[in-house]
Amino acid sequence: MARITRSLDEAIAPIADGCSLAVPRETSGAAMAATRALIRRGVKRLHLVALPTSTLQADLLIGAGCIETLETSAVSLGEFGPAPRFTAAILGGTIEMRDATCPALHAQFQAAEKGVPFMPLRGLIGSDLLPHRPDWKVVDNPFGNNDPIVLLPALKPDVALFHAPMADREGNVYIGTQRELVAMAHAAQQTIVTVEEIHGANLLRDPLLAAGTLPGFYVEAVAVEPRGAWPLPLPDRYAIDAAHMAEYARLAATAEGFAQYLERYVYEKRAA
Repeated sequence: MARITRSLDEAIAPIADGCSLAVPRETSGAAMAATRALIRRGVKRLHLVALPTSTLQADLLIGAGCIETLETSAVSLGEFGPAPRFTAAILGGTIEMRDATCPALHAQFQAAEKGVPFMPLRGLIGSDLLPHRPDWKVVDNPFGNNDPIVLLPALKPDVALFHAPMADREGNVYIGTQRELVAMAHAAQQTIVTVEEIHGANLLRDPLLAAGTLPGFYVEAVAVEPRGAWPLPLPDRYAIDAAHMAEYARLAATAEGFAQYLERYVYEKRAA
């Protein structure tokens, strides 16, 4: 059963140097307060898996020197432009990039949650990804003739980390319609969640909320962190902070500007 704690640093303690960390796309609930806390702690050599894309979260961790390997299908600031620290890292060769596709990543997490070693997937044959992914195997369909298919190894991260609207005191977490968070929690060895608030009643006993609730036995720790996805959005709670994202894109375009951003919005929080 999940530990309910008001200490963010205690909750994210299992995210140690060198671990594999899974995070969701920005519109599903990115744990940005936890991300800033990880940067303040100085975590290093993470293998970050963004399911299936990332924006500010990955860019911040890369720029702060926390990432050794990145596995995702895209990192971009969307309407605010390219992800500047990701772009600099790729051009400078300072991180290992494992290119993927959205369906491939989802299939790999599904393999892990089902407890099978791999998942077959069509659609990758003929792409330029296969020569760069020796861990993806092309085999002949055993039930057909001359019918190649790709086998993708299960992805079982050490920790899954996301932000959600609420949890109850039993550690059950309401995720609403963000079903990929279920796959992440099923696949990961541990799941850590930050939430806006603690709900007063058992979520699994509420007929209106139970279907959108992740049971607490999949969750290692829950920390209460109001507006914990800021400046990214949280579904049905608050929108993206467009002004802040524009400021980030402007500052992070240079290493010096990125350092200013960290001092202003990450490290100053530690003293606050």
